[in-house]
Amino acid sequence: MVKLKTIIKAKYLRKEETKTEQILWKKLGNKNLGIKWRRQHPIDMFIVDFYAPPIKLAIELDGSSHNIKENKEYDEMRTDYLKSKNIKVIRFWNSEVEKDLENVLTKIKEEIKKFL
Repeated sequence: MVKLKTIIKAKYLRKEETKTEQILWKKLGNKNLGIKWRRQHPIDMFIVDFYAPPIKLAIELDGSSHNIKENKEYDEMRTDYLKSKNIKVIRFWNSEVEKDLENVLTKIKEEIKKFL
């Protein structure tokens, strides 16, 4: 079971934009992909890295700390909750964004096309 401490820690960490979030935000912001995105968007008790309300699509960027059991459980709980709200979640590792941004953007564009 995910502890409340983990949720509070996640909310605290979300206040700071990571290098990877900055990289992806430059590509998502200003409707660059034809959709308005929100960064660090709260959805009930959770916060997602990027969210496109018109199509109910959330993007999560994960670093190595997401390999820790407690963080994995939190991610699964959050994803299950968002799915219950009909929100599609796609996840990328930070290393994917940093090493292969074009492929990440292609995957995001493919998801966007499903909704439009």
